[in-house]
Amino acid sequence: MEIKPSIDVAAKIADTLDVTLDYLLGKSDNMVLDKKNLQRLEDIEQLPEEDKAHIFYAIDNLIKAAKLKNIAAL
Repeated sequence: MEIKPSIDVAAKIADTLDVTLDYLLGKSDNMVLDKKNLQRLEDIEQLPEEDKAHIFYAIDNLIKAAKLKNIAAL
């Protein structure tokens, strides 16, 4: 079964993962996602929009916190 997210969802996924849409479309080899992470994205895509928004909000904030932690460690 192939899942095709809307362009808005694909862009948000790309932003969250810090990759390009080309990468998500398989047109670039800049970063390889393992099967576990791909499955997570597919699972998220199946959720209602409100749940996806909450998940992406949480992911965005966790990523920001990790980046700030890494910057502070320098």
